[in-house]
Amino acid sequence: MPAYRTRAERFDDLVLDAVERIERRWTRQLSGTEFAVEDVPPSDPAPWERGGVPLGRYFPADAGLQARIVIYRRPVESRAGDPFDMADLVRDVVVEQVAHLLGRSPDDVDPDYRDAH
Repeated sequence: MPAYRTRAERFDDLVLDAVERIERRWTRQLSGTEFAVEDVPPSDPAPWERGGVPLGRYFPADAGLQARIVIYRRPVESRAGDPFDMADLVRDVVVEQVAHLLGRSPDDVDPDYRDAH
């Protein structure tokens, strides 16, 4: 019998799967980049964020800190219609944030990207 996984743990697994998929293609460029999951974004939006709650954020390397990409669990969950939508949405958010980090379009980062949100 499989061990019980919380909703947060299942979400973490989706993020890990998406990151592993992208890292296979962009290993060198993503070297040292940290990926994390937080429940909600901080209440202070970034200057470039307008309207709506962000689903993820890219934080550039700064003062000895590694570049970091954070995916926000609760906003993503609230936008996903079902578990399949959630997996696709998580993948797309990871791709969008990696694209921001690399200065590329999401389609360049992952040819299967689809901006459906």
